[in-house]
Amino acid sequence: MKKPIFTGANVAIVTPMTETGVNYPEFRRFIDDQIARGIDAITICGTTGEGSTLTDKEHKEAIQFCIDHVNGRVPVIAGTGSNDTRYAIELGKFASQAGADGLLTVTPYYNKTTQQGLIKHFYALADATPTPIVVYNVPSRTGMTIKPETYFELSKHPNINGAKEASGDFSLLAEAMRLCGDNLNFWSGNDDMIVPLMAMGGKGVISVLANVAPDVAHNIAQLCLDGKYAEAREMQIKYLDLINALFVEVNPIPVKMAVRMLGWDVGELRMPLCDMSAEHTEILRKAMTEAGYAPVK
Repeated sequence: MKKPIFTGANVAIVTPMTETGVNYPEFRRFIDDQIARGIDAITICGTTGEGSTLTDKEHKEAIQFCIDHVNGRVPVIAGTGSNDTRYAIELGKFASQAGADGLLTVTPYYNKTTQQGLIKHFYALADATPTPIVVYNVPSRTGMTIKPETYFELSKHPNINGAKEASGDFSLLAEAMRLCGDNLNFWSGNDDMIVPLMAMGGKGVISVLANVAPDVAHNIAQLCLDGKYAEAREMQIKYLDLINALFVEVNPIPVKMAVRMLGWDVGELRMPLCDMSAEHTEILRKAMTEAGYAPVK
């Protein structure tokens, strides 16, 4: 049995930006606010954190800053995935030495690979560092899926702790859970699927919603951990409009707009991402207001 790196709600945290780099004073405030409002863990430099448009220097500095500032208050998982195995190993070694509690490693994108290539890729990452690995299955972005039989092979490696599952394929997930048993932990990568995934045995969520509503993400996951699925389901449904609005355009465009609306100085999106259309902005504003997170500007 593998002890999960975290249970509950993990915020896939946005990265506050200036025109020239990362806004660390605002990042410090945002991290503290997340922890104060009940978040159970933090993922730094993932998709939502615009890790793909950070320079290598920025990426490493942001990981180090987050780990140092959190200072053990909650687990920190560093986004270190790449479609270049050698670079993913380099980032993983850096994050491990910096003190990360886990490494989030996405399936290779664009060049992609076979299922055998996935096993070799993730085994190489897991062999390179003592820090536990969370593999990330998000076929809508990468163009490939981790199959149940591949999950089973990955579960055999002692340093592959679990998977962030964002395929939306519950048949795949059920078979993977059946094959892997307690040898692989699963977390939801979709905020609209927290309850069903946890009802099947998942350990929590790596959440975009938590940037706006860490209390809601935490409470939904905690209710599931406490076996209170009826209450968790009601809360999941109550906030579904907000969850959907945060994906009205490609992530992290809406969520970064949302936290700006709440008064956080997180700066602009990095190209090729750009601000939402006026129509989608109003959809987001309405959903936030109705959910009790009214924009301040």
